Amino acid sequence: LRQVAEVGGASLPVMLGTLAVALLGAYGLGRLLDVRGDAQLLIGVGTAICGASAIAATQAVIKAKESQVAYAIGTIFTFNIVAVLVFPQLGHLMGLDPHAFGLWAGTAINDTSSVVAAGYAYGGDAGPYSVVVKLTRSLMLIPIVMVLAFWAAHRQAQVDAPAAGGRTGFSLRTLPWKKIVPLFLVGFVVASGLTSVGVIPESWHPALTFTGTFLITTALAGIGLSMRLSDMRKAGVRPLVLGACLWVLVGASSLGIQALTGTL
Repeated sequence: LRQVAEVGGASLPVMLGTLAVALLGAYGLGRLLDVRGDAQLLIGVGTAICGASAIAATQAVIKAKESQVAYAIGTIFTFNIVAVLVFPQLGHLMGLDPHAFGLWAGTAINDTSSVVAAGYAYGGDAGPYSVVVKLTRSLMLIPIVMVLAFWAAHRQAQVDAPAAGGRTGFSLRTLPWKKIVPLFLVGFVVASGLTSVGVIPESWHPALTFTGTFLITTALAGIGLSMRLSDMRKAGVRPLVLGACLWVLVGASSLGIQALTGTL
C-alpha cells in the first residue's frame, strides 16, 4: 500500500491532467463529431479510466442502450490492440526510462490488460510500475461513477416526478455496487494490504509473479479471440474517430504533463 501511495502521489498531476483531457475532450470532440449522449460519455469514461470496466460500471448507473455500450467497447478495444503494438516501440524511440514509460502507459492506454501487456513488453520495471499506476488511476472510477449515478438519478427523477406526485429521491442502497467497484480493484487493494503487513512471504513473490503473468497472458488471448470485425463495423466511423482523437490527446498530454512536472 505504501508503494501505491507513493506512485499515486508522484503521478497524481499526470493522472488528473489526462483524466480532465479525456472527459473534456469527449464532450467537446463528441459534439463536433456528432457523437452525443451516452455513447459520448461511455467512450470518454472508458478512455479516461480503465476501458471496458469503466464502461460497464458507467452503463450500470446511466442505463445506456446495449448498442451504445457495444460502440464504446468496440472503440476502446480497437485502440487497446493498437496501443499494445505501438506504445513499446514509441517508448524505445523516445528513449523513455522504464518508470517514464510505465507512467505514460498507465495513464494513456485505456484498458488495464493492455497496460500490462505494453508495460511488460517494454521491459525492466515498466511492467510493474505501469500496473500500479493504472490500478491507482482506476480508483478514480468510484467517485466518477458516483457523480454519474447522482446525475442519472436526477435525470430519471425529472421523468418520474409527475407520476410520483412530484416526489423525487435517490438512495445509495439502490446503486449497483458490484459493478461500480470492479473485483480486480478489490483484489488489488487486498493483495497490496496483505503484502504490506507481511502476510504474503517474499519467497512466494516469484511464483505469484509467474502465475500472474500466465493469467494475464491468458486473459489477453481471450480478449483477442473475442474481437470480431463485425463488432468493429457496428461501431461505425464517428465513434472510432472520437476514440482515436481522445487516444492521441491523452497520450500527448501524458507526455506533456510529465515533461512539465519533471517526471519524464
